[in-house]
Parts: sequence; C-alpha cells; structure tokens
Amino acid sequence: MRIVITGSEGQLGSALKRILADEDLVLKDLPEFDLTKPACEDEIRRANPDIILHVGAYTNVDQAERDPEQAHAVNAQGTRWVAQAAKAVKARLVYLSTDYVFDGMKTSPYHEEDQPHPLNQYGLSKYEGEQAVLTLCPDGLVVRTAWLFGHDGNNFVKTIMRLAEERPVLDIVADQRGCPTYVEDLAHALKQLATSDLRGICHVTNSGDCSWYEFAQAIASQTAVKPVVRPITTAQAGRPAKRPAYSVLSQNRFAMQSSPLPHWQEALSRFMKRVSHPLSPA
Repeated sequence: MRIVITGSEGQLGSALKRILADEDLVLKDLPEFDLTKPACEDEIRRANPDIILHVGAYTNVDQAERDPEQAHAVNAQGTRWVAQAAKAVKARLVYLSTDYVFDGMKTSPYHEEDQPHPLNQYGLSKYEGEQAVLTLCPDGLVVRTAWLFGHDGNNFVKTIMRLAEERPVLDIVADQRGCPTYVEDLAHALKQLATSDLRGICHVTNSGDCSWYEFAQAIASQTAVKPVVRPITTAQAGRPAKRPAYSVLSQNRFAMQSSPLPHWQEALSRFMKRVSHPLSPA
C-alpha cells in the first residue's frame, strides 16, 4: 500500500513514519514539497498513492494572526491542491484539523456535527481546509485533534520541561480547557482510520481533559527540577490570537471504530519515560 505523508518531518509526521515503516511511504515536506505552490498537486499525482495522510500545516497560532495570508496559503489553498490530487488519483485522503475550529462557547464536549466558528486565523484556515476536503473528496476523512505533544519538533510539554530548568515560577493559563494528545497514540489511530470506511469528520484525542495550567502541573511534577506553577488568565497572558476557552472534543464517533485512546496523563507518563530512557517503547 502506497501512502503519501505530507509534513513528514513534523512531530506527527515523524510518528507516522515510525508506525507505518512497513508500508511503501512517499514522504513530503519542505523545502522540496511546498504547500503554497501548485506543483504540490502534481507531485502527489505522480506518486499515485492509495492513501494520503495530509498532516502538513502552518501551525503557529499567534504568527497566523500576523501573517494570515501565509496561514491560508498553506492550510486552505494547499489543502485544496492536495484534495484535488487525491480526487484525480482516487486516493483515500485523511486530513488533520484542529479543535480551534470552534469558538469555545460550549461547556460540554464538541461533537462532529457542531457548527465551527473559529476565533483566530489559524482555526479559520484549517476550517477552510476541511471544507475543501469534504467538497472534493466525499470519501475523505477530516480528523480533528488537539494539543499535540511528541518527541519531534516543538510543543507545550517540551516548553514546560525547558522552562522548568530556567525559571523557579511558571505562570500558565488556567481558563482554557482542552485535550492533550500524544502523537504516538494519534498515529496508531490514524493508521486504523486510514483503512476504515469512515468518512466525513471524526474527533480523535487522548481521553480526559484539562486546562493548560493543570497540564503544566502534571508535566512539572515529572521533571527533575520542580518549579512552582501558578494560574493566570488568558487576558493576563496577552497572546495575539484569541483561543477558545473550552475546546474539548467528543470521542463518541471514534469510540464506535476503536477503543478510546489512553488518558492523557498516562500518555504523558509514557512520553516522559521515553525522554528519560530513549529506547523505551512509546
């Protein structure tokens, strides 16, 4: 089975390469593969894959507010070109989207049929990518996930681990709630979903939810140097991009396909163990 992975050098792409190592993989990422260029469509067509795992994206939420044209070029128009290629070669397309397509006004988990209303340019660009996939590829699958952490690239867990070494006190936002997700677990789920008959939209995260503050507390408790973690508000943080106060994703549709992913705290413990002992399984 030939599988194209876009964003193959990112934290999720790297996990997918490990999980799918026995397959015929076609790896696409910058600088050779540029989602802002129409040639990306031709490159995928020439690869003639059976499955496309489109996880390449512009993911800097705050920078997207400063440079919305670039975010939309990658996440919206780039995804349209990928979807057009998938349609042309009749490949199964799985597109990674985000909890940030929602505005956070709910107080209970978001279901797949809930209407998106992004608060920031990143979320808007990813939502436009969703629409391209669902319009051009009726058999395609949009997988929304959230708060990714893994061993490659930058993420919240690595940031807290670094700051724990540098600062005795960490001020962390406590009024945003979501679902931390370990990319190794997500990659296994994507492997299963890619060969399933599921289409449309599916939410996939690790089980459980927390605030960034609670997440940071859990991380700091497992570091060698244990800083004091203090709660602050979103307003106090002063970030350029608005973020949903509540973006917990319902797992009901995924639960009909598979066992739920492990709780985020258990996933975090596995991540931290692997950081300390690199040969340990994920």
